[in-house]
Amino acid sequence: MPAVHKLLLEEALQDSPQTRSLLSVFEEDAGTLTDYTNQLLQSMQRVYGAQNEMGLATEQLSKQLLEYEKQNFALGKGDEEVISVLQHFAKVVEELNSLHAELATQMAEKMVFPLIQFREKDLTEISTLKEIFGIATDEHEVSMVKYSRLPKKRENEKVKAEVVAEVAYSRRKQHQASLQYYCALNALQFRKRVAMLDPLLGYTQAQMNFFRKGMDVVSKKMDSFLMSVSNMTQSIQAQLDSEAESMRMSQRDLLSVDDTVYMPDRDREPVNRTLIQKAGYLNIRNKTGLVTTAWDRLYFFTQGGNLMCQPRGAVAGGMVLDLDNSSVMAVECEDRRYCFQIASPTGKTSLTLQAESKKEYEEWICSLNNISRQIYLTDNPEAVAIRLNQTAIQAVTPITSFEKKHEGSPNRERAKAGSTQPSSEAQQREPKAPEPEELIAPGTPIQFDIMLPASEFLDQNRAGGRRTNPFGETEEDSVTDGESADSLLQQVFAVRFLGSMAVRSGHSPEVIYEAMRQVLAARAIHNIFRTAESHLMVTSGSLRLIDPQTQVTKISFQLQDVTQFAAHQENSRLVGFVVESQDWAEGGEEGEASYSAFVFESNTEGEKICYTISLGKEIIEAKKDPEALARLLKSMPLTSDGKFLLLEGEVGGAENGAGPDGLESEA
Repeated sequence: MPAVHKLLLEEALQDSPQTRSLLSVFEEDAGTLTDYTNQLLQSMQRVYGAQNEMGLATEQLSKQLLEYEKQNFALGKGDEEVISVLQHFAKVVEELNSLHAELATQMAEKMVFPLIQFREKDLTEISTLKEIFGIATDEHEVSMVKYSRLPKKRENEKVKAEVVAEVAYSRRKQHQASLQYYCALNALQFRKRVAMLDPLLGYTQAQMNFFRKGMDVVSKKMDSFLMSVSNMTQSIQAQLDSEAESMRMSQRDLLSVDDTVYMPDRDREPVNRTLIQKAGYLNIRNKTGLVTTAWDRLYFFTQGGNLMCQPRGAVAGGMVLDLDNSSVMAVECEDRRYCFQIASPTGKTSLTLQAESKKEYEEWICSLNNISRQIYLTDNPEAVAIRLNQTAIQAVTPITSFEKKHEGSPNRERAKAGSTQPSSEAQQREPKAPEPEELIAPGTPIQFDIMLPASEFLDQNRAGGRRTNPFGETEEDSVTDGESADSLLQQVFAVRFLGSMAVRSGHSPEVIYEAMRQVLAARAIHNIFRTAESHLMVTSGSLRLIDPQTQVTKISFQLQDVTQFAAHQENSRLVGFVVESQDWAEGGEEGEASYSAFVFESNTEGEKICYTISLGKEIIEAKKDPEALARLLKSMPLTSDGKFLLLEGEVGGAENGAGPDGLESEA
């Protein structure tokens, strides 16, 4: 038997535009079959009722049988044998143009009734299932709209659970309705052939039985043909039974999955960051007015270097944006989660999209970034994507020792990774390298910029206030006691803030190296390369990050709260430090200490910053003993104004007023 077109039950849950497009073909075929069945039934009823017009009725029936070939069924491929049989039956009907009244009962039972049963049972079932499927689809769309509108901030767990349960229920309902509908459409391809052949077989057998005595010759010619038709219908029926059983088994297996399959944001598989193709439903933000926007749920997919969109029912998708050299990054958008933006290289065109889950959100960003780098044009794009992902993850190599790269430092001990709690035993024995999970909790968020709140900016610049001068000078000649204490050491470095994150430990240099690795890896993965230059002022009492344009202090720390500082061995411009803060429990009691790591890129060597911080800590300790402070002052080179110069090569430059390192080396 020829192959039969089928709807794949495995694609029912995804409900993609391709599946919907194929479904429309089956629906068109079912509609055509319904029209043809009604016409054929009318012809047979005419044969049954028009005893006095038998000749005309059989002629009309013969013509109607020949019309099957001209119906142009959308899924008519494979009906050649049926067409051939119908054509042969048309000739037989033309020969049997005289029908006796005694045939009425036999025709009613063997010709008219099977076709009526096919129409009332099978075709009506298709129509009913279609309506149920449409209702389930609409309910699923409504539930997805509710889910997409869940607020990201002030999230109500009860409301979220109710919406998620509603989505799961509507998705399961749609899945069940689609499976039943697809099975019925697949079975219809077999039933329509049986429905076309059975009535005619009964009709012809009744005619032959009636005229057997007078038509021996005709009967001998027809016996073999009728036997082949009977065998063909039995074969088709056997195929239908087998296919129906297979579809029942598939339907049972597909419905036996865990409920998390129907729940959004319950992905169990890990995020694949090496994709170069991606497809799925996304919400796209469209402007509906000057200040109003609307979100539409559409099916998006990538094709080559283009982002495509295919509405439901469309035969093919259309291009939305050329992804070559475009930028993709996560954005905060209204009150929605999992939003990201795609911007063209010129910045004139941008799209704001929302993913269904965190996994989809991250995979879309990674795959679009891979495509924007034109990986798909390489000979082996999958291998290139894997290599780039590994390169991004290993952007910074953790360093466990700083014993090699300090020959140029004026004081090697101060230039090494520093801690506020040194131990002689720890220096003698080599500690075991901790695991990254022991240093930083997995999934810890990273802050890529330090924004100064507007209220704080106004507080620092309102009338009567004073801006911070990075060179230690004040607008008035007199200074306060705190400023006098800080005047023992004031050093400014030009730096760029790369990121900060919470860490689990504050007394191990490895935590700084791991923070560097994760910050740079995150910037590489998400294409975040822009940084703003700031001034890092190190005094004998504090660390301050100052905006060079406004001279406003963005953030400051007491030097005694800096528990660890280190520079990177291979990239000497990378430097980081860990700051301890104290949490307060209820009742005013001190809680557990928390630590945060800050990573910077300096215009000068990071060892200079580490040396300066170490010197500031030595001054703090020396202040406790005036004699120790005096010895420390005598051991350090001073400028004419009594301030320290950190490096010997910078003394002459400072005296001349313009050192080679600019802000980094001027006291």
